[in-house]
Amino acid sequence: MRRVLITLAWVVSLIALYYGIADWRGRHAWNEYRQKYEANVAPLEPQAYIPKLIPDSENFAATPFVQSWMRYGTEYDTNSLFDHDAWSKVAVMIGGPAKPTSTRHFQDLVAWQEAFAAVGSSDKKPTQYSCSDKLDFASRAQAAPAVLQGLRDDEAALEELRQASARPDARYPVVYNMENPWAIRVPYLARIKNTSVRLELKACAELAAGKNEDALDDVKLMFYLADSVKNEPLLISYLVRIACVQIDIQPVWEGLAEHRWTDAQLQQLQARLESRNFLADLSGPSHAERACGVWTVDLLKKNGLGLLIDLANMFNHSSSQSPNRLILDMLGRIIPAGWYDQEKLNYCQRCDDEFQGSMDEASKKVFPGQVAANAAKTGAFAKDNGLFALGTAAQGPWHAVIHHEVFATMMSPALGRLPIKAATAQTAADQAAIACALERYRLANGQFPENLQALVPRFIARLPNDVITGESFKYRRTDDGRFILYSVGWNEKDDGGVPGKTMFDETEGDWVWEYPVEK
Repeated sequence: MRRVLITLAWVVSLIALYYGIADWRGRHAWNEYRQKYEANVAPLEPQAYIPKLIPDSENFAATPFVQSWMRYGTEYDTNSLFDHDAWSKVAVMIGGPAKPTSTRHFQDLVAWQEAFAAVGSSDKKPTQYSCSDKLDFASRAQAAPAVLQGLRDDEAALEELRQASARPDARYPVVYNMENPWAIRVPYLARIKNTSVRLELKACAELAAGKNEDALDDVKLMFYLADSVKNEPLLISYLVRIACVQIDIQPVWEGLAEHRWTDAQLQQLQARLESRNFLADLSGPSHAERACGVWTVDLLKKNGLGLLIDLANMFNHSSSQSPNRLILDMLGRIIPAGWYDQEKLNYCQRCDDEFQGSMDEASKKVFPGQVAANAAKTGAFAKDNGLFALGTAAQGPWHAVIHHEVFATMMSPALGRLPIKAATAQTAADQAAIACALERYRLANGQFPENLQALVPRFIARLPNDVITGESFKYRRTDDGRFILYSVGWNEKDDGGVPGKTMFDETEGDWVWEYPVEK
C-alpha cells in the first residue's frame, strides 16, 4: 500500500508538473507572438474591427428597401419585390454558356426578350432559352426595348437605391455576435449581388437602345453597391465585392466594344475603376478573420470543445449531431490551458504561412509561385475523411490534435485562395480603366495608340501595372483597328495574348481584354 501511495503521489506530481509546464509554455509563446503582432501589424480583438454606427441620414443601408434585405430564414420576406419580379421568373429560363469561356460576350438580349415574352403570354409555354446566337448590334438593339419593359417592375426599388446612393456611407445593421462570430448573418450580400445582376442586364439593354446616360447611372449604382461593403470586416463581404467586379465591368465592356460611351462618361467610369485597390482592401478582412479565429479558440476554452462539431458542420455544410459532443466537452475541461494558447499560436502562424510573401500591397503585386509554395507548405488544399477533415492526407487527422493544429487546419482552406481572388479582381479593374483611356484616345485621335505610354498624362495620369509581373500590361493594335490588352496570367508566362480555357485561367494562357470582330 505504501508503494502504491508513493507511486500515485509521483504520478500526480508528474501530471501537475506537466500541466504547469504546458500552461507556461503555451501562455509564454502566445503572449510573445501576440504582443509583437499587435505592436507591428493589427489588433487581435475582433471588437476592434466592428464598423462604427453612422446616422441614418448618412447611411445608404438605412433605406426601407435595403432594410428588407436583412430578413433571413423564417424571417425571410417572401413578399420581397426581388422574389416575385419578372426578372426572377425569366432568369431561370436563361442559360449561360455550356462551359466557362475565355473572353467576354455580349448579353444575349434576344434570348431575354423571348423569355420575357414567354412569361408574359398565356399562349406561350416558358422553356429554357439558353441562347439565341443573335449577338449582332442590330438584333440586340431591336430586342432592347422589350427587355427594358420587362424590367420595369424593378424601377421603383432601383430608384430608391439610386437616391440612397447619394449618401456618403453605408453600414448594414449586422449583429456582430461575439459568442459565435462564425454565425453572423449577412443575407443582404446575396441581395447586393442579385441587384447588380439586374442592373447589369438593364445597363446593357440601355446601351443597345442608345440610352447612354441611363446606362451610366446604372453602372455607377453597381459600383456603389459593391463598395457599400468595402469597410466590412468579413471575408465573405470582400469575396462578394470581388464577385460583383465582373458583373459591374460587363456593361462597361459592352459600351467600349461598340463605342457607345462619350469622353465625359468614360472619365467618370475610369475614375471609379482607378480608385480600386483590392490587394490593400484585403488587409482589413484578413486581420479581422484572424482575430475571429483567436476569439473562437477562447470560446472553445470557455464553452467546451463540442463547439468544434458546430464549426465542422458549418464549414462542411452539414447538420450532423455527433454523440461525441459530451466526450469533447469533457476532454476540453481536462486538457491544459496552455494547449488552447498553442492552438491560437499555430492558427496565427498558419495564417502567416498562407500569406508569407504572396502579395506586396505597396507595389500592388501578387506572386503566384509563392502562393503555390505556401499552399504546398501548409497543405491547405489537402483533405482526408478523418475527424473534421483535419490534417493532410499523408499525416492523418490525429497529427493536428497532437501538434495543437486542430483549428488551424480547419480554417486554413478559407485563406489560401485569397491572393488569386485579389489578383483577378485587380486585373479586371485595371484593364477596364486602361480600356477607358484607350477609347478616349481613339475619340480624340481617330485610332488607338501604338503603345500605352501615349495615354500618359492626358488620358490617364499613371498606367497601372500587371499585378503578376509588376510591369506594364502587354498591348498591341490589331489589323481590324482594335487592340489586345493582356496580363501574362497566373502561369507567369507571356502566351502572346492567347487566353486559357477560362477568362482568368489558373493554369494556362493570358488574362485578355479584347473585343469581338465586328460583323
